[in-house]
Amino acid sequence: MKSFGILSFLAASVASAYAATGTLTFAGVNIAGFDFGMDTSGDDTASSAYPPLTQYYGADGAGQMTHFVNDDGYNIFRLPVAWQYLTNNEATGTLNQTNFAEYDALVQACLETGASCIIDIHNYARFNGEIIGQGGPTNEVFADLWSSIATYYADESKIVFGVMNEPHDLPSITTWAGTVQAAVTAIRNAGATSQYILLPGDNYTSAETFVSGGSAAALATVTNPDGSITGLIMDVHKYLDSDNSGTNAECVTNNIDDAWEPLATWLRANNRQALNTETGGGDVTSCNTYMCEQIAYQAQNSDVILGYVGWAAGNFATTYVLSETPTDTDGTWTDTSLVAACMAPSINGYVA
Repeated sequence: MKSFGILSFLAASVASAYAATGTLTFAGVNIAGFDFGMDTSGDDTASSAYPPLTQYYGADGAGQMTHFVNDDGYNIFRLPVAWQYLTNNEATGTLNQTNFAEYDALVQACLETGASCIIDIHNYARFNGEIIGQGGPTNEVFADLWSSIATYYADESKIVFGVMNEPHDLPSITTWAGTVQAAVTAIRNAGATSQYILLPGDNYTSAETFVSGGSAAALATVTNPDGSITGLIMDVHKYLDSDNSGTNAECVTNNIDDAWEPLATWLRANNRQALNTETGGGDVTSCNTYMCEQIAYQAQNSDVILGYVGWAAGNFATTYVLSETPTDTDGTWTDTSLVAACMAPSINGYVA
């Protein structure tokens, strides 16, 4: 077993060592495609994936990420992928080497930009309708999956492990915390001892209900193998449309009063941090206004909110309602209006 003594020391000092500076640690974009076909029930087949790489006849995800880093100042990308794709439809922790090699090509393209790269299992806490650890695949199988992934990326300091995308309608949040614990233990024991691990809660890991719904308290019990919490970051999502679904172009809120202020208060009181790994809006004036306000608030609370990752680019068409896919015209990239007006760090100045 790896030694985690240094993690314990850092955990004890994190609150005093890190203070709000008005500068976020991360800002980025989701590069979608390997998750295509995934339903909120966790139903999917490997053949539904659409790799966002030109060598696999998809969009130029590598070019997008290079543009986002070099021109816009982004420094993190979330790379969603279906469990079914990684294992070729088997509810197992054993990676299908052919499929994993294609996904790894996107990860390596991300790493080549110098950005941090989130490995995101995009299954809604399910595998073909059955909840992990609560009637579906066992915690041991899920831990095996993460052990396989973490073993491969153990020496990559820029990798971030996103345990699961948007769990929802869980019979027991405390039981789910046990599933998350199994994944965390597997990742650390595979040799990935220093990277961030993102801990997802119930209700689509909504920032608004993260505390009130019990996710925060349950996930606060998850630790590294030595009992420390260093590197364990709360994973939250928050859209700005009327029903928080991320399916409407118009934005109606900056989420500050209902979501970010209560969450920031809890995080600060408990010496924890969170990362907003999904947020976005349409290319409309209301979203420019509210998104800029949301990001500004997050920057003012940068001691506990590490940053934001917009949804989404990759293989999404520019006509998609929440598209952040830039247009490539003979090597010149043009951003969507929301990215250009508000979300790009080169515009808002909130990322060092």
